[in-house]
Amino acid sequence: MEKLIITVGITGSRITRQQTPYIPILPEEIAQSGIEAWRAGASVLHIHVRDPKTGLGAQDYSIFKEVVDRIRSETDAILCLTTSGIPGRNLEFRERLVPLSLNPELVSFDAGSINMRENVFLNPPEFLELLAQETLAKGIKPELEVFEVGMVETCIRYLEKGLLKPPLHFQFVLGVVGGMSATAKSLLHLSEIIPPDSTWSVIGIGPGQLPMAMIAMTMGGHVRVGLEDNIFYSRGVLAKTNAELVERIVRISKEFGREVATPDEARKILSLTPL
Repeated sequence: MEKLIITVGITGSRITRQQTPYIPILPEEIAQSGIEAWRAGASVLHIHVRDPKTGLGAQDYSIFKEVVDRIRSETDAILCLTTSGIPGRNLEFRERLVPLSLNPELVSFDAGSINMRENVFLNPPEFLELLAQETLAKGIKPELEVFEVGMVETCIRYLEKGLLKPPLHFQFVLGVVGGMSATAKSLLHLSEIIPPDSTWSVIGIGPGQLPMAMIAMTMGGHVRVGLEDNIFYSRGVLAKTNAELVERIVRISKEFGREVATPDEARKILSLTPL
C-alpha cells in the first residue's frame, strides 16, 4: 500500500465556542493548530478562516493570508484552502475563489449541491465550471469533495470535458445529514466507481470519523480527521486539539504497519504540481 496521507480539517466554519471551547477561531489559533497537527503527522492542512469579531466563517483574503503565511513560514505542509463559502450565506462566486490568490497546492471542490438541515449547500454548475477553469489556469489541484454518488458522476463529466485534469483526487464526505451515511458499504461503493488512476481519502463526520479512518486505512485510501468534522475524542469527551486526533491515527497506522506520508511523499502520491 501507499504511505498514508493524513489531512486535518482545522476549524471549518460552523462549530462554535458554545459547542466546544477548543475550536480555533482567531487567525493565530488556526495557524498554531495547523502547525501542531503537522508536527503530529498531518501532511495536508485543510483551512477555513473565521471572522475574529463574530467567530463565524469568513472568506477574507487578509485573514487567509495571515494564516497561510504563518504556516508556510514554519512547515512544509500541503495547504488545501476552502472554496466552500459560508453556511447560510450565498456568497458571490468570486468571493468563494478568494483563496486561490494565495496559490495553494489544493483547494476544495464541492462537486454538487446538498440539503443540509435548514440550509442548502449550493454548488451550481456555473460555479463548479468557473472553479475548475480557475484551478486549471493556476495549476492548483482540486480536492473533489463528494457527499453522494451523483457527485462522482459530475466529476467524471467535467474530466471528460477537459475541465478537470487527471489523476483526480477525491475526498469522500460521509455522515453529513442529506448525504451518504458513514458506513463501510458507502465507502466501498464510492471507491469502486471513481476512475482507476484516482486517489481518495475519507472524512467521517462526528462519530463516523474514527471508523471511516480505520476502514480507509485498510483499503489503501487516505484519511482526514480534525475538529471541523468531529469535536469529540471519544463518547462524551471533547478533543482538545487537532493534534491529538492526528496522533491517534498515526498510532493506529503504525500498529497496522502502514507508514505515514511526509508532505513531500504526499505531493508525489497526489501528483501535485510545484507552485
